[in-house]
Parts: sequence; C-alpha cells; structure tokens
Amino acid sequence: MLIGDKPKARQSQLVTTYGVGSLFPDADASYMIGGIDGWDTTYAQPVEEPRLARTLGVHTFHAPPTGRRRGDVPAVRFPEWYYCSGCRRLAPFWTFGGKKGATTCGECSRDLTPSRFVACCENGHIEDFPYFQWVHRGQDTEEGAKHQLSLRASGTSSSLSSIVVSCTCGVRPYNLEGAFSAGALQGIRRCSGSKPWLNATPNDPDCDRPLRVFQRGASNVWFPVQRSSISIPPWSSVAAQYVTKHWGLLEPLFKNAGEAAVRATVEATTKDEKEITVDDVIDVVRQRLGLAVDDAPDDDVLRTQEYEALKAGHNGSNRDTFQCTTLGVDPSLDGLVAQVSQVNRLREVRVLSGFSRVTPVESEAGSARTAKLSAESSNWLPAVEVMGEGIFIRLDEAAVEGWEGGVFAQSRQDSIRAAQDARDAAMKTTSERVHARFVALHTLAHLLVKELSLDAGYPQGSIRERVYALPGQAGILIYTASSDSAGSLGGLAALAATERLAPVLRNALERATWCSNDPVCAETGATGTDALNLAACHACVLAPETSCEHRNQFLDRLMVVGLPDKPERGLGASALRTLDAVVVSSRRPVVVPSAASAPMPPAWADTLAAALATPEETEFASRLVVARPDLPVPEIGTEVEGVVVPMVWADLRVLVDLDGLADADRDRLEEMGWTVLPADVDLVSSVLRR
Repeated sequence: MLIGDKPKARQSQLVTTYGVGSLFPDADASYMIGGIDGWDTTYAQPVEEPRLARTLGVHTFHAPPTGRRRGDVPAVRFPEWYYCSGCRRLAPFWTFGGKKGATTCGECSRDLTPSRFVACCENGHIEDFPYFQWVHRGQDTEEGAKHQLSLRASGTSSSLSSIVVSCTCGVRPYNLEGAFSAGALQGIRRCSGSKPWLNATPNDPDCDRPLRVFQRGASNVWFPVQRSSISIPPWSSVAAQYVTKHWGLLEPLFKNAGEAAVRATVEATTKDEKEITVDDVIDVVRQRLGLAVDDAPDDDVLRTQEYEALKAGHNGSNRDTFQCTTLGVDPSLDGLVAQVSQVNRLREVRVLSGFSRVTPVESEAGSARTAKLSAESSNWLPAVEVMGEGIFIRLDEAAVEGWEGGVFAQSRQDSIRAAQDARDAAMKTTSERVHARFVALHTLAHLLVKELSLDAGYPQGSIRERVYALPGQAGILIYTASSDSAGSLGGLAALAATERLAPVLRNALERATWCSNDPVCAETGATGTDALNLAACHACVLAPETSCEHRNQFLDRLMVVGLPDKPERGLGASALRTLDAVVVSSRRPVVVPSAASAPMPPAWADTLAAALATPEETEFASRLVVARPDLPVPEIGTEVEGVVVPMVWADLRVLVDLDGLADADRDRLEEMGWTVLPADVDLVSSVLRR
C-alpha cells in the first residue's frame, strides 16, 4: 500500500485518545505519536489556564499544532515488524524490499500487515513482540540471513494456539498460546527500555519491570494521565481573557516599568471595550503574578476552588466563560438537596501530562511509572479547551454526614477498601483510600447522567461528571464539555429548573431501586475492574468511558437507594419516600384507558404502570390488546444495546419504534439481529404470531 494522504485525527483526540506514545491505526499501517519535542508550537494555539499550569509546573499549554504542510504532529511507524499474507514472511518492514513509501512485499507484491502484538512494561516502555526469541527460546542464537521467520494460522480456531511462528533454520515451530499470560516472556526477553515515541533517545537499560504482551489495539497499551480544570472567576472574565492575550507584553511591562505603565497601555488598547475596565485588568495581572510566586496548588485545592465558585454562583457578562445561577429547590427534595444551580456556560481545559502502560496510574498527579511526553523538560503541555453547560447539585451536608457515619455506609465502604488494598498490594503502590461519601456521590452522578440523557437531547457519551467529595463538600457537576456542536445545545442547563429537575432526580432514584440483573447485581458483592465496585453493572450504573472521570470504578447503587427490603439505608432515602406522595412525573405519565376502550389485562396494566408508560405507549398497547389479547407482555421503556426503546419482546428479539429511532441506531440494531417494527398494530401482531 502506498502512503498517500497523511493520517488524520481531530485536535482533541491528540490529547485524549491518540496522545503522545499511543498507537494510531491507519488502514494497513500503524504509527506511534511522537513526543512534544517535535511539535512546532508556532502552529499551535495557546491554551491558558494559570491555576492548572501552576499545578503542573509549566508556563502554559498549547493545542496540538495544525496547518503545517509537512504534517502537524510527528509520528513513527510502530510496530516495526510486519507480516505478508502472501508469502507468510514475518520481519521488520524495511527488509521486505518494497518501494520507498510503500508497505508492500517486494517478492509477492501483497500489502503488508503490522504485527498484531506488542510487548510493554509498567514503566511505559514498549517494543515489538520478540518473535525471534520466542521461536529460538533456550538457544544462543543471533538474528541473521539464515534466519527467516514465517507466521501461519492453522485456521482450526481463532485462539493464539492456531498462530504458529517458524524459522528457516529448522528450529521447532512454536504457537503463541500463553503469550498473553503475565510471565510469558520470562526467560525469553527482558525489557530493553525502548521509547520509540522519543525519537533518537537512548533506551533505559536498567528497567527491571517484566514485559507483558498485548494486542496493539488493546486499551492496556496506553492509559493517558490527564488533568482538567474548570475556568472560574477571575480567570473566566473578559479582563482575564484580555490579560491572557497580551500577557507577553503585560508581564515584563509590569515588572520593569510598574503599574502606571500598564495602566497607560491598557487604557490605550481598551478604550473601545465596554466590558473591560482598567482596574479589572490590573487586578487580574496582580493575581497572576502572585500565583506565579505562591506554592503550586494541588488537585484538592483546585477542586475546592471550583466547588466554592459553583456554590457562590456568578452572573458575568455574555463573554464570561463561567455563568452559574442558583435556582430554587423543589420541596420534595428537602432533606437531600440543598442547592441547584444552572450553569449556562463553562470552559474546561483538559491537559495530557503523561501516560502509562499495562495498568493505569491511579492518581491524577501521576507516579514514578508515568511516562514522559518529551525527552527534555518542557515548559508547556498539550491541551484542549472545550465549552459547555451543566447542572450543579449540592446535597445537604448534614444529611450526607449523618448517613456516611452509619453502619450500612461504613460496611459498604470497608468492602471496597479491602479490594482497594488488595489492588495496591498487587501493584506495589499506594492510593488514597476511598470514602463512602465519594462512592455515593459518584454513583448518584452516574444515575443522573443516564436519566438526563433521556431528556436533555445529548447522548450519554457527551455528558460528563465532576464529583466534589472532599470533607465538607457534597457536590456534583453534570455537564457537557465537547469540542463539537454537542457541547452547546442548551438542553442540559434548562433541566436545572425547579419543576423539571425534581422529577428527573426522583426517576433516576426509582430506576436504581431495581436492576434488570437483580438479584445478581445487588447480591454478587465485589465486581468491576479490580473488584472496586459493589452493586453496579452496565444495566444500571456503569457509564460510557467519556462520561466517567474515574474509569467506572468506586460505584455502588445500594449506597444510594438502600437494600430492597430496607431502602431507608440509602443516601437517597428521603427523596424515595416522597415518591408515593408525588404525582407521577409529567415526563412519563400513566394513562388509564377510557371505559369505552377494551379492558386492559392485569399483566399489561401492571407492566405499563410500573414502567411509567407514556400516553403513546399506553395507547398503542391498548390497540394491540384489542387486536390480539393473547400476545405476550412486552417490556416498556427498556434499554437495548445502548438505545432506550419504547416496547420490546426480548425473547423474540422484536421491538416497536414509537419515538423515531435515529437511522444509525436502527441499522445497528437490525445488524445485531433485532426486528425493528413501526407502530403498525397489524404488522406487529403478524410478526409476533409467527
């Protein structure tokens, strides 16, 4: 294959999905994104967030460069070993004799395929899978002309045992069975300390961590270490934006010529700006210079500042990037919710500060295992800024404090801590011990993300969480912060209205009282990665990767809603108690058929009532019952393959589309074997009769 157009990725992906050190797939090739030493910052837009920059020990941030003719970001070909499907040869790509700039075999003219496997260690090093050493294990043999490897698949199965590596020297062939096990390369190959993303940088010869084998597309190959911050006053103001734009001039002018010179310059350059005053600019300059000499704030300080800003609210100008208004709390949420704020605008800066391999780094601040983005120390890091909106919910501190001191909360907390200690011991690391307060708030955030996605017009993957659970804090920020149009639709912040949020929160809590995987989900005990969850599964709590800032860990549905027979033990017990006294949510009201209509069979009526069926669902169910009273009872408002659908017969893999599914969702469901039917009584009856 000739290399024509250069591989392309969005700027945000070079900080999140395909950052420095990650593998970027491109058709029949694979590349590794190079270190920031080779990024040309003259083509990179600056991204300012002084608080976060001070925390990370850099001067500024830059978005990935764009606009260069020869390519914006450096990359190297990796893995270096390729395979030819024609002659079955397995070797470094430059030995195949193809034309320059092509990945084809010089002997059979077939396209080459990158090696499926790579070897990594916990110190961030990565290298090609040692095919030569694998097949020549136990022999003192060096690579040379008489050794030509080949790779063949027997086709008897899709397992590693059917992939066989052989050599022309006549050594016994070996299959790849067991290559993914933890000690597979012990005695075969030790880590060479290879850092291919840092071109021309010497290896680390003293690495003592064992190599692990993974598929090159596996998530274990690259875990980003990311930091993020919400811009808050004064850094979100128009004056701060002016200072950021002219900081290269204002900083030396203030230090060398004093405040009077800065005032004169600002007056001359802002005379046509109605929203900027000289005093505001001077205040921001002073704070920014003071920030540079103060001790660097840690993550707890950053989160506390954000929490206090959200709690206090801020009604800035139209150009202010932080606009937060406190609204009233519905009386039905008294005892649980103390504050609801509508965040009409926010700015989030996300920074890539490093990465790890094999296992993720548990602390946002990184660890000794965090791989560096550059060979030499750099005064900047790659970042993206995204705009969005959201809802801030602060729970009643007295209620949270009283609940977390209870026996039930402590016992659930101890179960997760036991798993956390076991994980830390296995990884030979130490992480901050989790608290029941955080687990409950984190789980509630997930429940709200799922529920809000049904009303806000955003998919779950576009809604994010931010949990504030330090001592004395009990806040959740549910927000959209996207680099595309899905970050500014306005539908999420509008749901903060008093009369709209209360039903959403109650519905989220009510749905959480029962999971379709219960009683297994509720009674299994430790679940999830490293057993760090309790009652949490994909059917009830787990969220898309882009939504959760803690990789779907530290979740427990029962901490929020209590046990099935003892709901009063959950943090949300006070809100759940009001459900019996509150009229059913206007979003999903139950409509009782009129006397003129056919009587609804009890099984259907109970299902519609339990699911809080919409008028459309109830009306269509009534018509089905009239046409075919003996039809099986469907599930109402159920999630199927990640899509919420109105009416489902799961055992028959049949569903009815009453709401108008997106074409992409419809196609995907049909490809997965589901029969998607329109709201046609005769057609549905006919299909179900088969």
